[in-house]
Amino acid sequence: MSGAATGPSVALLDAIAELWRLRPPGPDNILAHPAFVRLREACRADQSGAGTIGFAFALSTALRTLGMPCSLPDDMDALAMPSDLAADALTAALRATHARRLHLAPLDLADELPPLVFGSARVCRLTPDELRALVDERRLKRLYPSQEFDAGRFSQFHWLVVEEVVALADEPGTRAVPVFGMDFSQDLGRIEPHKGRFPNAFEEALFFLLLAPWESWSTMPEFDWRGFRVPWVYTVDSDLFVRPGAPPSPDTLCWEDRIYDDGYGGTYEQERPLELRLDDNAAAELSVWDQSRWEILDWAKQSVLFETPIAHFLVRAFLAEGVDEFLAHITTIEAGLGLRADYQNSFRVAPDRHKKMRATNRMRGRIAGLLGDRLYADQYEQLFNIRSAFLHGRAMTDISTQERMMARSLARQVVEALVLATRAGTVSSREDFLDDLLDKGAPLI
Repeated sequence: MSGAATGPSVALLDAIAELWRLRPPGPDNILAHPAFVRLREACRADQSGAGTIGFAFALSTALRTLGMPCSLPDDMDALAMPSDLAADALTAALRATHARRLHLAPLDLADELPPLVFGSARVCRLTPDELRALVDERRLKRLYPSQEFDAGRFSQFHWLVVEEVVALADEPGTRAVPVFGMDFSQDLGRIEPHKGRFPNAFEEALFFLLLAPWESWSTMPEFDWRGFRVPWVYTVDSDLFVRPGAPPSPDTLCWEDRIYDDGYGGTYEQERPLELRLDDNAAAELSVWDQSRWEILDWAKQSVLFETPIAHFLVRAFLAEGVDEFLAHITTIEAGLGLRADYQNSFRVAPDRHKKMRATNRMRGRIAGLLGDRLYADQYEQLFNIRSAFLHGRAMTDISTQERMMARSLARQVVEALVLATRAGTVSSREDFLDDLLDKGAPLI
């Protein structure tokens, strides 16, 4: 790239300066304004996609993000970035090859938790000023001038913050309006079976936290075994061409009114986050969920033992409600220890050392072999029978709190044991590993 590419071109600077002189409310169609058209043409030097229809929308988003004065209410003109700085920021965005994404999630209902740092994630308290900086409050105000980000109320919660850097493979127009990049020849109604509810990087961090024994720490299992809930994830994208979502509201979280003694014989009422109380030892025990433990899990996930969607179903169980939570925990166990050969003889590898053993007993044997006790095999059989009764429409009673907790605990322990198994040495074949577990566990059942 030539030396002239180190900063914005004269044409780009002039076009932005003219746009910045427009007063609110601005033209009815900013995309047709001569200065906007000149700016779009000036962008061609840095962005080959500047001539596409989508780029006009992307450029409009970027200008509003930078605080183009005519897009702001009269009383918010201070939010406008100086035109020369806006030109610098736009030029940098046109040339960017990567963007930083921050995924922010309040841990609703969380008790007091220790600060944790692992991978590109952290669990922490955030001050109002820290929250404002993370969400880029000035950017939000420019795009949503009538909506407020209530950093004060949000600061009363713990947060899971996950950062990732992503390559910008698509043109700005497609990033701003993804429909412009859609291949309409594809089956648009298809289901992607293992697509998560939240961004992959966030769900990987959530999977790591879910290996902690929350069900053992819970003091109110009848209400919920979870130590926290994740109602939503708010993503902050550094890409100027991507419009951020509207500011979330703290009213989406759980609050309660608490009454306090004012010290003078009276009382006062204060709204505070509702908490799921944990065992007194939880904070100390959770503190070991650190970088070293993250690296162990990260290594384990490269193993053939995790080539099945174990993480997908454990996270689904956390996010699900009712019987769907229960079923997802059972499916987590089956994803970890089941084989297609259990149900289809043609996939069995000779010699079949347990030829006459039915599929459920193969699972029982592997669980006993993995966890070292028949107790866990019997738990699985009890849970599997409940699952079968539900799926096959047989008469069944409610799933008890004990059974719900058992399903969660067994699923977690199976996943944890598989992680530890990868530390014992390289596993060359998942089938051989599971057959060895069955050899070890069969005598126990």
